[in-house]
Amino acid sequence: MRIRILLCGLALASGLTLITSCSGGSETGVSVRLGDKFPEIKITGQEGEVLSIISPDDSTGSIGYITDGRVTWLEGLPEQSVPAENNVVFTWSSDGDRSIVMTAEKTGGDIMIRLAQAGKDKTDISGWILNIGAAPDEFFTGIFERVVDGHQKNSWADGIETALDLRGQLINIKLQHTVSAYAPFYLSSADYGLFVHGTWPGVIDFCNGRDDIVNIMFEGPGLDFTVYSDVSPMEIVKKHAMESGPSYMPPEWAFGPWRWRDEHSNNAAYYDGTAKRAPYNTDMVEDVLMMKAFDIPFTATWIDRPWAVGSHGFSDYEWDLNRFPDPEGMIRWLNSNNKELMIWIAPYVIGKMAEYAEANNYYLVSKMHGNAPDQVLMDFTNPDAVKWWGENGPGKMARMGIRGFKLDRADGEKLLDSLHLTAYDGRSYRENYNDFPRQYVNATFDAVKPILGDNFVLFPRAQYTGSSRYGAMWAGDTDGKPEGLRSAIIGVQRCAVMGYPIWGSDIGGYWGSFSRETAMRWLAFGCFSPIMEVGPTNNKGFWDNPGEPHFDSQLIAVWRLYSKIRMQLKDYVTEQAQKAHDDGTPVIRPLFLVFPDQKESWKEWQTYMFGPDILVSAIWQSGASEQRVWLPAGETWIDAWSPEGKEYSGGTYLTVEAPLYKIPLFIRKGSGIDLGNLEELYGESLELASEKPDIAALEKAEKWN
Repeated sequence: MRIRILLCGLALASGLTLITSCSGGSETGVSVRLGDKFPEIKITGQEGEVLSIISPDDSTGSIGYITDGRVTWLEGLPEQSVPAENNVVFTWSSDGDRSIVMTAEKTGGDIMIRLAQAGKDKTDISGWILNIGAAPDEFFTGIFERVVDGHQKNSWADGIETALDLRGQLINIKLQHTVSAYAPFYLSSADYGLFVHGTWPGVIDFCNGRDDIVNIMFEGPGLDFTVYSDVSPMEIVKKHAMESGPSYMPPEWAFGPWRWRDEHSNNAAYYDGTAKRAPYNTDMVEDVLMMKAFDIPFTATWIDRPWAVGSHGFSDYEWDLNRFPDPEGMIRWLNSNNKELMIWIAPYVIGKMAEYAEANNYYLVSKMHGNAPDQVLMDFTNPDAVKWWGENGPGKMARMGIRGFKLDRADGEKLLDSLHLTAYDGRSYRENYNDFPRQYVNATFDAVKPILGDNFVLFPRAQYTGSSRYGAMWAGDTDGKPEGLRSAIIGVQRCAVMGYPIWGSDIGGYWGSFSRETAMRWLAFGCFSPIMEVGPTNNKGFWDNPGEPHFDSQLIAVWRLYSKIRMQLKDYVTEQAQKAHDDGTPVIRPLFLVFPDQKESWKEWQTYMFGPDILVSAIWQSGASEQRVWLPAGETWIDAWSPEGKEYSGGTYLTVEAPLYKIPLFIRKGSGIDLGNLEELYGESLELASEKPDIAALEKAEKWN
């Protein structure tokens, strides 16, 4: 229930300025008191005090601003405190003619704080600093998909131990490629969440410099942030998800298994030397025919770059007919097999489109003009540029029948960072930097929705505030080593907290090491991810691996097993995605969102809830044959692998046997979910995968001329 309250100002004789609730029942409010010489701000929520902005020592204040590289800390109590019905305004005089104004506004049970300057010098503040107190055991998560800051390979470094908790990390809030989902929002185990509005870069130190302080610095002339508080972490996550969203709801087919290769070759023969007689791309036909023979279901397939003409395989949104002969016929054939086709795109144009974009000033100056001058980066703040690009790029392909777009390269790889260059809308490139991914997916959404209605999916890799309104999320380009899978298990849960609920990874990894063991574990994890996307698998099928066994019947069987399970769960996943859209509840739920009062929930990051009824314990370690699983208290859990439906009371650890094909999986009693005999399904899959299909006979059955 939302309670209407007043925020009231009261100056006490002791020098304390107090802002509290004027109504009964709710404690939401802001109070300002004086420490030794710096102000201290306490924010109180529905469950009591949630956050204090404090002075760490006698030389460092609670709130500071930056001018000409110099930090000035606010001192003393505000000279004015002007209360209104739902907000209060504090004013400090600072640096002569400059005043600093802090506005605290109540929105529901939350507080939004605005920091700005007033007076003669209104434009020279370049950044703001907050120091927030932290308890010794406080847990923080959110902010970014990476496990740790720095180069992406650090997130899957050998021996890495960092997991969901951000404590001890110093994080730059500025896009890095290629693992590049960011949201300036974090969740604290102290029952609050903090969301910084805007797109200026920043840095957050989660108790790295001092173990009792979260130090926040963001650039820009002002700083706006919301402090959420509620009865549970889940409610806080939902609030942020709805404020930054709501998340896009893809069509039902998008929740089935997908298939992709990084590159499609059009050869004269299939993998086994059989001459190709099909009228379409060899690799595409091979995937469809082989998966049909093995009874491996899938609902959609990707074509990555190169798919178009030109040296980069991406000029003018024109198909390369040597690589993809008769593309429209191929789309019709795929559709006749109940498959949708999706393609890779980028935020730049090449060829004649690049010439047109430059001639009409539709572009941003970018790094590409040095090492790739033929790639022209679009300025998506220009409405004319957006309309032209949409009609001649994604819109053109949508009219051909393409139902999905993989949005690559918006993650800082091509962007130029500058305070002096400005985009069409007047923002500096630096302020525009983090917002570019949202502009890109928004422009694509606006281009294809009038053509495809609700029957499409966008799959951007880079994300920032607002991106989730227009598309799902591609956690792309992860190393195929075990630690790469580990990073994905962490990434999907961080993204669930951040407001990106419709998430999928490159099952098996994109580059680096390929391991059949890791691929099997990843197939299992991918089945219990919001999007199940299998590939790129070294641009081969699992019937043609680069190493022994080349024809991997066990890997094919695991692929079939989890694709079959996924099809059973497609309606369930669709329902959870709809809930994420409707009220912000994520599909993947870290245990601490569901069982926050159980201390194990904050530690057991390998185990998570997939929707409300399925508990999954993902395995990433090489050589693992068992898994110690925490079963949360308050529920009875049914072992999904047990043919007799063996039950366990929650509130205990259970050691589960986990051969390569098996992911520990438990169903909440009373859910009504029955996946059938999974051991029997695996045995059936092994039998089907034991013989090589006759691809010539499969091709003949298609009745091509």
